[in-house]
Amino acid sequence: MTRDMNETILKLTDLRVEALSGAVLVDNVSLELKRGEVMGLIGESGAGKSTIGLASMVYARAGCRITGGKIEIQGEDVRVLDAEGRRERRGQRIAYIAQSAAASFNPAHRLMDQVTEMPISHGLMTEAEAQAWALELFRALDLPNPDTFGNRYPHQVSGGQLQRAMAAMAMSCRPDILVLDEPTTALDVTTQIEVLALLKKLIRDYNMAALYISHDLAVVAQVADRVMVLRHGKMVELGETGQILLEPHMDYTKALVAERKAADKLAMIATTTREKPVLEGVDVTGIYGTFKAVKHVSISVARGETVAVVGESGSGKSSLARLLVGLLPCVTGEVKLHGEVLPPSLKDRNRDTLRKVQLIYQQPDVALNPRQTIGEIIGRPVEFYFNRSPSEVKARVAELLRLVGLPEDYAGRLSTALSGGQKQRICIARALAAEPDIIICDEPTSALDQLVADEILKLLKQLQDTLGVGYLFITHDLGIVRRIAHRTAVMLQGEIIAQGPTADIFAPPFHPYTEKLLSSVPEMRTDWLDEVLAKRA
Repeated sequence: MTRDMNETILKLTDLRVEALSGAVLVDNVSLELKRGEVMGLIGESGAGKSTIGLASMVYARAGCRITGGKIEIQGEDVRVLDAEGRRERRGQRIAYIAQSAAASFNPAHRLMDQVTEMPISHGLMTEAEAQAWALELFRALDLPNPDTFGNRYPHQVSGGQLQRAMAAMAMSCRPDILVLDEPTTALDVTTQIEVLALLKKLIRDYNMAALYISHDLAVVAQVADRVMVLRHGKMVELGETGQILLEPHMDYTKALVAERKAADKLAMIATTTREKPVLEGVDVTGIYGTFKAVKHVSISVARGETVAVVGESGSGKSSLARLLVGLLPCVTGEVKLHGEVLPPSLKDRNRDTLRKVQLIYQQPDVALNPRQTIGEIIGRPVEFYFNRSPSEVKARVAELLRLVGLPEDYAGRLSTALSGGQKQRICIARALAAEPDIIICDEPTSALDQLVADEILKLLKQLQDTLGVGYLFITHDLGIVRRIAHRTAVMLQGEIIAQGPTADIFAPPFHPYTEKLLSSVPEMRTDWLDEVLAKRA
Protein backbone atom coordinates (compact mmCIF):
# COMPACT_ATOMS: atom_id res chain seq x y z
CA MET A 1 0.00 0.00 0.00
CA THR A 2 1.34 3.43 -0.98
CA ARG A 3 1.42 5.82 1.93
CA ASP A 4 0.71 9.50 1.36
CA MET A 5 3.54 11.49 2.93
CA ASN A 6 1.24 14.54 3.13
CA GLU A 7 -1.33 12.59 5.15
CA THR A 8 -2.12 14.07 8.56
CA ILE A 9 -1.66 11.04 10.76
CA LEU A 10 -2.23 12.65 14.17
CA LYS A 11 -4.35 15.69 14.90
CA LEU A 12 -5.11 17.20 18.29
CA THR A 13 -7.69 19.99 18.35
CA ASP A 14 -8.17 22.18 21.43
CA LEU A 15 -6.90 19.44 23.73
CA ARG A 16 -7.63 20.12 27.37
CA VAL A 17 -6.50 18.00 30.31
CA GLU A 18 -7.34 18.76 33.93
CA ALA A 19 -6.46 17.34 37.32
CA LEU A 20 -9.34 16.13 39.44
CA SER A 21 -8.67 19.15 41.64
CA GLY A 22 -9.62 21.37 38.70
CA ALA A 23 -6.08 22.52 37.85
CA VAL A 24 -5.56 22.84 34.09
CA LEU A 25 -2.58 20.76 32.92
CA VAL A 26 -3.01 21.22 29.16
CA ASP A 27 -4.88 24.31 28.02
CA ASN A 28 -6.47 24.03 24.55
CA VAL A 29 -3.38 22.83 22.66
CA SER A 30 -3.71 21.96 18.96
CA LEU A 31 -1.19 20.27 16.66
CA GLU A 32 -1.02 18.33 13.40
CA LEU A 33 1.54 15.66 12.61
CA LYS A 34 2.10 14.33 9.09
CA ARG A 35 3.42 10.92 8.14
CA GLY A 36 7.20 10.88 8.24
CA GLU A 37 7.34 14.01 10.40
CA VAL A 38 8.83 14.43 13.87
CA MET A 39 7.56 17.19 16.13
CA GLY A 40 9.57 18.08 19.21
CA LEU A 41 7.76 19.11 22.40
CA ILE A 42 9.99 21.32 24.54
CA GLY A 43 9.40 23.02 27.88
CA GLU A 44 10.30 22.99 31.54
CA SER A 45 9.28 20.23 33.93
CA GLY A 46 5.50 20.33 34.42
CA ALA A 47 4.86 22.18 31.14
CA GLY A 48 2.49 19.46 29.92
CA LYS A 49 4.77 17.66 27.45
CA SER A 50 4.23 14.12 28.73
CA THR A 51 0.55 14.83 29.41
CA ILE A 52 0.07 15.72 25.73
CA GLY A 53 1.98 12.62 24.65
CA LEU A 54 -0.21 10.35 26.77
CA ALA A 55 -3.38 12.18 25.74
CA SER A 56 -2.59 11.47 22.07
CA MET A 57 -3.20 7.82 23.03
CA VAL A 58 -6.42 8.87 24.82
CA TYR A 59 -4.80 8.18 28.16
CA ALA A 60 -4.50 10.30 31.28
CA ARG A 61 -2.51 9.60 34.44
CA ALA A 62 -4.28 8.77 37.68
CA GLY A 63 -5.84 11.91 39.08
CA CYS A 64 -6.14 13.51 35.63
CA ARG A 65 -8.78 13.48 32.90
CA ILE A 66 -9.15 14.64 29.31
CA THR A 67 -11.95 17.20 29.47
CA GLY A 68 -12.00 18.68 25.97
CA GLY A 69 -10.88 18.53 22.37
CA LYS A 70 -10.59 15.98 19.58
CA ILE A 71 -7.88 13.33 19.20
CA GLU A 72 -7.72 11.98 15.65
CA ILE A 73 -5.50 9.22 14.28
CA GLN A 74 -5.71 9.08 10.48
CA GLY A 75 -8.99 10.98 10.61
CA GLU A 76 -10.61 8.76 13.24
CA ASP A 77 -11.63 10.47 16.49
CA VAL A 78 -10.29 7.88 18.92
CA ARG A 79 -11.58 9.79 21.91
CA VAL A 80 -15.16 8.67 21.15
CA LEU A 81 -14.20 4.98 21.01
CA ASP A 82 -15.01 2.61 23.84
CA ALA A 83 -12.28 1.12 26.04
CA GLU A 84 -11.81 -1.90 23.80
CA GLY A 85 -11.46 0.25 20.69
CA ARG A 86 -8.83 2.40 22.36
CA ARG A 87 -6.85 -0.65 23.47
CA GLU A 88 -6.82 -1.94 19.88
CA ARG A 89 -5.22 1.28 18.64
CA ARG A 90 -2.60 1.48 21.38
CA GLY A 91 0.53 -0.38 20.43
CA GLN A 92 -0.74 -1.24 16.97
CA ARG A 93 -1.38 2.30 15.64
CA ILE A 94 0.38 4.45 18.23
CA ALA A 95 3.07 3.38 20.72
CA TYR A 96 4.74 5.06 23.67
CA ILE A 97 8.32 5.05 24.93
CA ALA A 98 8.15 6.23 28.53
CA GLN A 99 10.61 8.44 30.35
CA SER A 100 11.20 5.84 33.05
CA ALA A 101 11.76 2.39 31.59
CA ALA A 102 12.39 0.89 35.04
CA ALA A 103 8.86 1.80 36.12
CA SER A 104 7.32 0.52 32.89
CA PHE A 105 8.53 -3.08 32.79
CA ASN A 106 7.07 -5.91 34.86
CA PRO A 107 9.90 -7.16 37.11
CA ALA A 108 8.42 -10.67 37.20
CA HIS A 109 8.67 -11.35 33.45
CA ARG A 110 11.59 -11.74 31.09
CA LEU A 111 12.28 -8.96 28.62
CA MET A 112 11.58 -11.13 25.56
CA ASP A 113 8.09 -11.99 26.83
CA GLN A 114 7.28 -8.30 27.35
CA VAL A 115 8.66 -7.15 23.99
CA THR A 116 6.72 -9.81 22.06
CA GLU A 117 3.48 -9.50 24.02
CA MET A 118 1.84 -6.77 21.90
CA PRO A 119 2.28 -8.19 18.38
CA ILE A 120 1.12 -11.59 19.59
CA SER A 121 -1.91 -10.26 21.51
CA HIS A 122 -2.92 -8.03 18.57
CA GLY A 123 -2.69 -11.05 16.25
CA LEU A 124 -0.07 -9.37 14.05
CA MET A 125 2.62 -12.07 14.40
CA THR A 126 3.09 -15.60 15.58
CA GLU A 127 5.28 -16.15 18.61
CA ALA A 128 8.21 -17.21 16.40
CA GLU A 129 7.81 -14.18 14.14
CA ALA A 130 7.58 -11.82 17.12
CA GLN A 131 10.73 -13.27 18.67
CA ALA A 132 12.64 -13.00 15.38
CA TRP A 133 11.59 -9.34 15.03
CA ALA A 134 12.57 -8.69 18.66
CA LEU A 135 16.05 -10.11 18.06
CA GLU A 136 16.41 -7.87 15.00
CA LEU A 137 15.48 -4.86 17.13
CA PHE A 138 17.89 -5.90 19.90
CA ARG A 139 20.72 -5.98 17.34
CA ALA A 140 19.71 -2.66 15.80
CA LEU A 141 19.67 -1.07 19.26
CA ASP A 142 23.15 -2.46 19.97
CA LEU A 143 22.08 -4.35 23.08
CA PRO A 144 24.69 -6.71 24.56
CA ASN A 145 24.47 -10.39 23.56
CA PRO A 146 21.26 -9.76 21.56
CA ASP A 147 20.55 -13.46 21.03
CA THR A 148 20.22 -14.02 24.80
CA PHE A 149 19.40 -10.49 25.99
CA GLY A 150 15.67 -11.25 26.06
CA ASN A 151 16.22 -14.00 28.63
CA ARG A 152 17.10 -11.41 31.29
CA TYR A 153 14.76 -9.78 33.77
CA PRO A 154 14.50 -5.96 33.93
CA HIS A 155 16.60 -5.69 37.10
CA GLN A 156 19.46 -7.57 35.44
CA VAL A 157 20.28 -4.83 32.90
CA SER A 158 21.43 -1.23 33.22
CA GLY A 159 19.09 1.76 33.00
CA GLY A 160 20.32 2.63 29.52
CA GLN A 161 19.91 -0.94 28.29
CA LEU A 162 16.39 -1.06 29.70
CA GLN A 163 15.52 2.19 27.90
CA ARG A 164 16.64 0.64 24.61
CA ALA A 165 14.60 -2.49 25.39
CA MET A 166 11.59 -0.21 25.77
CA ALA A 167 12.26 1.23 22.33
CA ALA A 168 12.19 -2.33 21.00
CA MET A 169 8.89 -2.96 22.79
CA ALA A 170 7.36 0.19 21.27
CA MET A 171 8.48 -0.87 17.78
CA SER A 172 7.23 -4.44 18.19
CA CYS A 173 3.95 -3.78 16.32
CA ARG A 174 5.51 -1.44 13.75
CA PRO A 175 3.11 1.38 14.68
CA ASP A 176 2.26 4.43 12.57
CA ILE A 177 3.01 6.90 15.39
CA LEU A 178 5.63 6.90 18.13
CA VAL A 179 5.35 9.03 21.25
CA LEU A 180 8.93 9.37 22.47
CA ASP A 181 8.98 10.67 26.03
CA GLU A 182 12.62 11.47 26.81
CA PRO A 183 13.79 8.27 25.06
CA THR A 184 17.50 9.06 25.49
CA THR A 185 17.38 10.53 29.00
CA ALA A 186 18.94 7.44 30.60
CA LEU A 187 21.51 6.93 27.86
CA ASP A 188 25.14 7.96 27.74
CA VAL A 189 26.18 10.28 24.93
CA THR A 190 27.68 7.58 22.70
CA THR A 191 24.62 5.34 22.94
CA GLN A 192 22.37 8.39 22.51
CA ILE A 193 23.87 8.99 19.07
CA GLU A 194 23.16 5.42 18.02
CA VAL A 195 19.57 5.52 19.32
CA LEU A 196 18.84 8.90 17.72
CA ALA A 197 20.19 7.63 14.41
CA LEU A 198 18.12 4.46 14.74
CA LEU A 199 14.93 6.39 15.53
CA LYS A 200 15.44 8.63 12.50
CA LYS A 201 15.99 5.56 10.34
CA LEU A 202 12.93 3.73 11.70
CA ILE A 203 10.70 6.74 11.15
CA ARG A 204 12.00 7.13 7.60
CA ASP A 205 11.96 3.43 6.67
CA TYR A 206 8.47 2.75 8.03
CA ASN A 207 6.95 6.15 7.13
CA MET A 208 5.95 6.74 10.72
CA ALA A 209 5.39 9.99 12.56
CA ALA A 210 6.63 10.88 16.02
CA LEU A 211 6.17 13.25 18.92
CA TYR A 212 9.59 13.71 20.52
CA ILE A 213 9.33 14.96 24.11
CA SER A 214 12.54 16.30 25.61
CA HIS A 215 14.04 19.05 27.71
CA ASP A 216 17.27 19.08 25.67
CA LEU A 217 17.04 21.36 22.64
CA ALA A 218 20.29 20.03 21.20
CA VAL A 219 18.87 16.48 21.15
CA VAL A 220 15.54 17.57 19.66
CA ALA A 221 17.42 19.50 16.96
CA GLN A 222 18.84 16.24 15.59
CA VAL A 223 15.48 14.55 14.94
CA ALA A 224 12.63 17.10 14.87
CA ASP A 225 11.28 18.83 11.78
CA ARG A 226 9.22 21.24 13.87
CA VAL A 227 9.28 22.22 17.54
CA MET A 228 6.44 23.24 19.85
CA VAL A 229 7.47 25.13 22.98
CA LEU A 230 5.17 24.69 25.99
CA ARG A 231 4.84 26.39 29.35
CA HIS A 232 2.20 25.94 32.06
CA GLY A 233 0.18 23.74 29.71
CA LYS A 234 -0.05 26.35 26.94
CA MET A 235 1.67 26.55 23.58
CA VAL A 236 4.23 29.37 23.64
CA GLU A 237 5.67 28.99 20.14
CA LEU A 238 5.55 26.61 17.17
CA GLY A 239 8.00 26.68 14.29
CA GLU A 240 10.54 24.91 12.12
CA THR A 241 13.44 23.54 14.17
CA GLY A 242 16.00 25.84 12.57
CA GLN A 243 13.86 28.89 13.25
CA ILE A 244 13.37 27.95 16.91
CA LEU A 245 17.13 27.48 17.38
CA LEU A 246 18.31 30.53 15.45
CA GLU A 247 15.46 33.05 15.55
CA PRO A 248 13.06 32.31 18.43
CA HIS A 249 10.22 34.82 18.64
CA MET A 250 8.95 34.52 22.20
CA ASP A 251 10.88 35.56 25.32
CA TYR A 252 10.49 32.17 26.99
CA THR A 253 11.84 30.36 23.93
CA LYS A 254 14.74 32.80 23.78
CA ALA A 255 15.51 32.00 27.44
CA LEU A 256 15.52 28.23 26.76
CA VAL A 257 17.83 28.60 23.77
CA ALA A 258 20.14 31.01 25.59
CA GLU A 259 20.38 28.75 28.64
CA ARG A 260 21.26 25.72 26.50
CA LYS A 261 23.93 27.62 24.59
CA ALA A 262 25.35 29.06 27.81
CA ALA A 263 25.67 25.56 29.27
CA ASP A 264 28.02 24.61 26.43
CA LYS A 265 30.27 27.63 27.01
CA LEU A 266 30.60 27.66 30.77
CA ALA A 267 34.15 27.68 32.07
CA MET A 268 35.45 24.57 33.76
CA ILE A 269 35.37 24.59 37.54
CA ALA A 270 38.72 25.09 39.22
CA THR A 271 40.35 22.23 41.09
CA THR A 272 40.43 22.75 44.85
CA THR A 273 43.09 21.79 47.34
CA ARG A 274 42.00 18.38 48.56
CA GLU A 275 41.13 17.76 52.17
CA LYS A 276 41.28 14.37 53.80
CA PRO A 277 38.79 12.02 52.06
CA VAL A 278 35.43 11.56 53.71
CA LEU A 279 34.34 8.55 51.65
CA GLU A 280 36.77 6.11 50.02
CA GLY A 281 36.50 3.00 47.94
CA VAL A 282 39.83 1.16 47.99
CA ASP A 283 40.33 -1.59 45.36
CA VAL A 284 36.63 -2.48 45.51
CA THR A 285 34.99 -5.16 43.39
CA GLY A 286 31.26 -5.81 43.09
CA ILE A 287 29.62 -8.88 41.55
CA TYR A 288 26.10 -9.74 40.36
CA GLY A 289 26.05 -13.53 40.34
CA THR A 290 29.20 -14.30 38.36
CA PHE A 291 29.34 -10.97 36.53
CA LYS A 292 31.90 -8.43 37.75
CA ALA A 293 30.14 -5.07 37.49
CA VAL A 294 32.93 -3.17 39.32
CA LYS A 295 36.54 -4.31 39.03
CA HIS A 296 39.18 -3.20 41.54
CA VAL A 297 38.14 0.44 41.60
CA SER A 298 39.70 3.03 43.92
CA ILE A 299 37.97 6.39 44.30
CA SER A 300 37.51 8.98 47.04
CA VAL A 301 35.49 12.11 47.82
CA ALA A 302 36.63 14.83 50.21
CA ARG A 303 34.62 17.37 52.17
CA GLY A 304 33.30 20.12 49.91
CA GLU A 305 34.45 18.29 46.78
CA THR A 306 32.53 17.05 43.73
CA VAL A 307 33.87 13.97 41.98
CA ALA A 308 32.15 13.04 38.71
CA VAL A 309 31.93 9.49 37.37
CA VAL A 310 31.23 9.24 33.64
CA GLY A 311 31.00 6.40 31.14
CA GLU A 312 28.67 4.51 28.84
CA SER A 313 25.53 2.71 29.94
CA GLY A 314 26.57 -0.54 31.62
CA SER A 315 30.09 0.72 32.44
CA GLY A 316 29.50 0.20 36.18
CA LYS A 317 28.73 3.75 37.35
CA SER A 318 25.49 2.95 39.21
CA SER A 319 26.93 -0.34 40.47
CA LEU A 320 29.81 1.62 42.01
CA ALA A 321 27.29 3.86 43.78
CA ARG A 322 25.40 0.84 45.11
CA LEU A 323 28.67 -0.69 46.30
CA LEU A 324 29.74 2.43 48.21
CA VAL A 325 26.42 2.70 50.07
CA GLY A 326 26.35 -1.05 50.84
CA LEU A 327 23.48 -2.11 48.55
CA LEU A 328 26.00 -4.20 46.59
CA PRO A 329 28.51 -5.73 49.01
CA CYS A 330 32.15 -5.52 47.90
CA VAL A 331 33.90 -8.87 47.50
CA THR A 332 37.37 -7.33 47.49
CA GLY A 333 38.71 -4.09 48.91
CA GLU A 334 37.27 -1.72 51.52
CA VAL A 335 34.83 1.17 51.80
CA LYS A 336 35.91 3.79 54.36
CA LEU A 337 34.02 6.70 55.95
CA HIS A 338 36.21 9.28 57.70
CA GLY A 339 39.00 6.70 57.62
CA GLU A 340 37.01 3.92 59.32
CA VAL A 341 36.31 0.72 57.41
CA LEU A 342 32.57 0.15 56.90
CA PRO A 343 30.80 -3.21 56.91
CA PRO A 344 30.35 -4.35 53.28
CA SER A 345 26.57 -4.73 53.59
CA LEU A 346 24.10 -1.93 54.29
CA LYS A 347 22.22 -3.97 56.90
CA ASP A 348 25.34 -4.17 59.08
CA ARG A 349 25.99 -0.40 59.16
CA ASN A 350 24.84 1.70 62.10
CA ARG A 351 22.28 4.49 61.90
CA ASP A 352 24.79 7.36 61.98
CA THR A 353 26.78 5.82 59.12
CA LEU A 354 23.59 5.45 57.11
CA ARG A 355 22.75 9.10 57.74
CA LYS A 356 26.14 10.40 56.59
CA VAL A 357 26.04 8.76 53.15
CA GLN A 358 22.88 9.36 51.13
CA LEU A 359 21.95 8.32 47.60
CA ILE A 360 19.84 10.17 45.02
CA TYR A 361 18.58 7.55 42.57
CA GLN A 362 18.54 7.75 38.79
CA GLN A 363 14.87 6.77 38.45
CA PRO A 364 12.62 8.84 40.72
CA ASP A 365 9.53 6.87 39.62
CA VAL A 366 10.78 3.71 41.31
CA ALA A 367 12.49 5.50 44.22
CA LEU A 368 9.31 7.07 45.65
CA ASN A 369 6.50 5.15 47.33
CA PRO A 370 3.35 5.98 45.32
CA ARG A 371 1.15 5.38 48.39
CA GLN A 372 2.92 7.89 50.63
CA THR A 373 2.47 11.64 50.57
CA ILE A 374 5.44 13.86 49.79
CA GLY A 375 5.39 15.00 53.42
CA GLU A 376 5.72 11.40 54.61
CA ILE A 377 8.54 10.66 52.13
CA ILE A 378 10.65 13.68 53.09
CA GLY A 379 9.69 13.58 56.77
CA ARG A 380 10.69 9.97 57.32
CA PRO A 381 14.49 10.65 57.42
CA VAL A 382 13.92 13.65 59.71
CA GLU A 383 12.00 11.47 62.15
CA PHE A 384 14.25 8.42 61.75
CA TYR A 385 17.61 10.13 62.21
CA PHE A 386 16.76 13.05 64.51
CA ASN A 387 13.67 11.90 66.46
CA ARG A 388 11.83 15.18 65.83
CA SER A 389 8.25 15.89 66.95
CA PRO A 390 5.45 15.91 64.34
CA SER A 391 5.37 19.71 64.29
CA GLU A 392 9.16 19.89 63.84
CA VAL A 393 8.99 17.32 61.05
CA LYS A 394 6.28 19.31 59.30
CA ALA A 395 8.32 22.52 59.54
CA ARG A 396 11.47 20.80 58.24
CA VAL A 397 9.54 19.29 55.30
CA ALA A 398 8.27 22.74 54.36
CA GLU A 399 11.80 24.12 54.55
CA LEU A 400 13.19 21.35 52.34
CA LEU A 401 10.42 21.81 49.77
CA ARG A 402 11.31 25.49 49.55
CA LEU A 403 15.00 24.58 49.16
CA VAL A 404 14.29 22.45 46.09
CA GLY A 405 11.91 24.99 44.59
CA LEU A 406 8.53 23.38 45.27
CA PRO A 407 5.48 24.87 47.04
CA GLU A 408 4.93 23.85 50.65
CA ASP A 409 1.46 22.49 49.87
CA TYR A 410 3.08 19.70 47.83
CA ALA A 411 3.58 17.95 51.18
CA GLY A 412 0.02 16.67 50.95
CA ARG A 413 0.32 15.31 47.40
CA LEU A 414 1.23 11.84 46.17
CA SER A 415 4.26 11.42 43.91
CA THR A 416 2.01 10.10 41.14
CA ALA A 417 0.59 13.61 40.76
CA LEU A 418 4.02 15.12 40.00
CA SER A 419 6.06 15.46 36.82
CA GLY A 420 9.35 13.59 36.38
CA GLY A 421 11.38 16.66 37.25
CA GLN A 422 9.31 17.38 40.34
CA LYS A 423 9.75 13.79 41.52
CA GLN A 424 13.51 14.13 41.21
CA ARG A 425 13.47 17.26 43.34
CA ILE A 426 11.59 15.29 46.00
CA CYS A 427 14.38 12.68 45.92
CA ILE A 428 16.95 15.44 46.44
CA ALA A 429 14.94 16.87 49.35
CA ARG A 430 14.75 13.43 50.96
CA ALA A 431 18.53 13.03 50.76
CA LEU A 432 19.07 16.50 52.24
CA ALA A 433 16.70 15.67 55.11
CA ALA A 434 19.35 13.36 56.60
CA GLU A 435 21.93 16.21 56.67
CA PRO A 436 24.59 13.92 55.17
CA ASP A 437 28.35 14.37 54.78
CA ILE A 438 28.35 12.77 51.33
CA ILE A 439 25.60 12.52 48.73
CA ILE A 440 25.98 10.05 45.88
CA CYS A 441 24.04 11.59 43.01
CA ASP A 442 23.09 9.01 40.38
CA GLU A 443 21.96 11.09 37.37
CA PRO A 444 19.99 13.54 39.57
CA THR A 445 19.26 16.02 36.76
CA SER A 446 18.66 13.60 33.88
CA ALA A 447 14.87 14.02 34.17
CA LEU A 448 14.99 17.82 34.37
CA ASP A 449 14.75 20.49 31.69
CA GLN A 450 17.71 22.81 31.24
CA LEU A 451 16.32 25.70 33.30
CA VAL A 452 15.27 23.53 36.25
CA ALA A 453 18.47 21.46 36.06
CA ASP A 454 20.47 24.66 36.31
CA GLU A 455 18.51 25.63 39.42
CA ILE A 456 19.18 22.22 41.00
CA LEU A 457 22.90 22.42 40.21
CA LYS A 458 23.06 25.89 41.76
CA LEU A 459 21.23 24.54 44.81
CA LEU A 460 23.66 21.64 45.19
CA LYS A 461 26.61 24.04 44.84
CA GLN A 462 25.11 26.40 47.43
CA LEU A 463 24.62 23.54 49.88
CA GLN A 464 28.18 22.43 49.27
CA ASP A 465 29.50 25.93 49.96
CA THR A 466 27.47 26.39 53.15
CA LEU A 467 27.46 22.85 54.58
CA GLY A 468 30.64 21.40 53.11
CA VAL A 469 28.81 18.36 51.75
CA GLY A 470 30.73 16.27 49.20
CA TYR A 471 29.20 14.80 46.04
CA LEU A 472 29.98 11.71 44.01
CA PHE A 473 28.15 12.78 40.86
CA ILE A 474 27.30 10.04 38.36
CA THR A 475 26.24 11.44 35.01
CA HIS A 476 26.46 11.07 31.25
CA ASP A 477 26.13 14.83 30.72
CA LEU A 478 29.67 16.05 30.14
CA GLY A 479 28.49 19.67 30.15
CA ILE A 480 27.46 19.23 33.78
CA VAL A 481 30.82 17.62 34.57
CA ARG A 482 32.63 20.69 33.26
CA ARG A 483 30.50 22.95 35.42
CA ILE A 484 30.53 21.21 38.79
CA ALA A 485 33.22 18.53 39.08
CA HIS A 486 36.57 19.23 40.74
CA ARG A 487 37.76 15.76 39.72
CA THR A 488 36.50 13.23 37.18
CA ALA A 489 36.75 9.45 36.83
CA VAL A 490 36.02 7.76 33.50
CA MET A 491 34.64 4.20 33.70
CA LEU A 492 34.64 1.52 31.01
CA GLN A 493 33.53 -2.09 31.52
CA GLY A 494 33.66 -1.83 35.30
CA GLU A 495 37.12 -0.23 35.51
CA ILE A 496 38.36 3.34 35.92
CA ILE A 497 40.48 4.06 32.84
CA ALA A 498 41.22 7.73 33.62
CA GLN A 499 40.99 9.75 36.82
CA GLY A 500 42.19 13.18 37.91
CA PRO A 501 41.36 16.89 37.99
CA THR A 502 38.56 17.62 35.53
CA ALA A 503 40.67 20.15 33.66
CA ASP A 504 43.28 17.44 33.00
CA ILE A 505 40.72 14.81 31.93
CA PHE A 506 39.14 17.25 29.45
CA ALA A 507 42.46 18.46 28.03
CA PRO A 508 44.40 16.74 25.22
CA PRO A 509 45.97 14.31 24.82
CA PHE A 510 42.83 12.31 25.64
CA HIS A 511 42.41 8.66 26.34
CA PRO A 512 40.72 7.36 23.12
CA TYR A 513 37.54 6.47 25.00
CA THR A 514 37.39 9.89 26.68
CA GLU A 515 37.79 11.52 23.27
CA LYS A 516 34.87 9.45 21.98
CA LEU A 517 32.70 10.64 24.87
CA LEU A 518 33.62 14.29 24.31
CA SER A 519 32.92 14.13 20.57
CA SER A 520 29.47 12.64 21.24
CA VAL A 521 27.99 15.63 23.10
CA PRO A 522 25.15 17.03 20.92
CA GLU A 523 25.53 20.55 19.59
CA MET A 524 22.82 23.17 19.00
CA ARG A 525 22.54 22.75 15.24
CA THR A 526 20.38 20.54 13.06
CA ASP A 527 23.18 18.94 11.03
CA TRP A 528 25.38 17.85 13.95
CA LEU A 529 24.22 14.21 14.13
CA ASP A 530 24.61 13.65 10.39
CA GLU A 531 28.15 15.06 10.53
CA VAL A 532 29.15 12.82 13.44
CA LEU A 533 27.72 9.71 11.78
CA ALA A 534 29.49 10.55 8.51
CA LYS A 535 32.85 10.87 10.32
CA ARG A 536 32.38 7.52 12.06
CA ALA A 537 31.17 5.65 8.98
